[in-house]
Amino acid sequence: MRVIVIGGGVGGAAAALALRRLGPDDIEATVYEAHADPGGDVGSFVSLASNGLRGLDVLGCLAEVQARGTAIPRQRMWSSSGRLLGDVPRGRRGSDPLHSVTLMRGRLVDALCTAATDAGAAIVTGRRVTGLSETGDGVTAYFDNGDQVTADLVVAGDGIWSTVRAALDPAAPRPEYAGLYAVSGVSRVPSVDPGVFNMTFARNGAFIHLAAGDGEVWWSAQIADPAEPDRTGVTDAEWLRRTADLYRHESVPSAVIAATTRLHPTVIMHAVDPVPTWHNDRIVLIGDAAHPVGAGQGASMVIEDALTLAATLRTTPAIPDALAAYDARRRPRITKLLGAADDNRDAKKAGPVKRSLQAAVMRVFVPPFYEKATAWLYDHDPWVLT
Repeated sequence: MRVIVIGGGVGGAAAALALRRLGPDDIEATVYEAHADPGGDVGSFVSLASNGLRGLDVLGCLAEVQARGTAIPRQRMWSSSGRLLGDVPRGRRGSDPLHSVTLMRGRLVDALCTAATDAGAAIVTGRRVTGLSETGDGVTAYFDNGDQVTADLVVAGDGIWSTVRAALDPAAPRPEYAGLYAVSGVSRVPSVDPGVFNMTFARNGAFIHLAAGDGEVWWSAQIADPAEPDRTGVTDAEWLRRTADLYRHESVPSAVIAATTRLHPTVIMHAVDPVPTWHNDRIVLIGDAAHPVGAGQGASMVIEDALTLAATLRTTPAIPDALAAYDARRRPRITKLLGAADDNRDAKKAGPVKRSLQAAVMRVFVPPFYEKATAWLYDHDPWVLT
């Protein structure tokens, strides 16, 4: 079986690795990535919860990813006044030996790409897909350099701005501004406790910071703004000024922002309405191409997708039947998580009155009920038939 994987980021690399390790014995997987270096210095940091880490363990690269990141056993949630709202396990249940790991996105992509090539997958960079066409027994991908490649199956891991999603269903929903943008960077603040993911629900968004080792503190300000900001010509100094102004009453965020040594590119956050069509007989969407979930679960969810797809292809010989089975197994879990992600975004966009009510509710309910409420998410084991 010949498979084309579109996109060489977390999803595409994980899919190629899973297909080679867990898919049919005769599978050939080739990843096509538009950029020259999919594992380069792109984006900010990402977190993997215990469910995603279990998937990496199945894929054989858990230790490598852990070595490239920082273990974060705890999460603390704070009000804008600095009051502790909850101190809970981060991305796991309290007894789970797998601690959440936070690392730079580029390091995660590089680890997955290396593991995929070691497993026999090919990765071709600098090739952007421009279209697809199907025949009775295959699908042909067309690229911007004029190449045409035909395969039995196309797996689209090309993210929230997926080209393949639109080719699969021209009526598919398109990304829209989510009312938030993220300014993130690196600071040096020696007083930040290690092993803790701090989230401050400020009056106009949320501020995340954690000690990342070697004296660095990674931070991200997710700022609520009904109007999508124009990034053209905005300097780093201006982004820092805007961020510091929004968080001027929160002492820890203010200190972290003031100690910034470098910024990452500002990210405009987008959301996509539920995507009704994830596949046809020869094309399937995974990760953000099918379901941008946010809520710190994007990487973990696409790893779960990759495992499920590979195992289903191995146990269900007919590709159309395998893709239907993949959809049926993944959609209920994703649908539940999408609801949680909407709540997460709404919490970051709350006004002052709603923010105060949220803080009061969190102080009462987070400590005793958080672990039980999130068990369905973090206790999930990858579905893999061996």
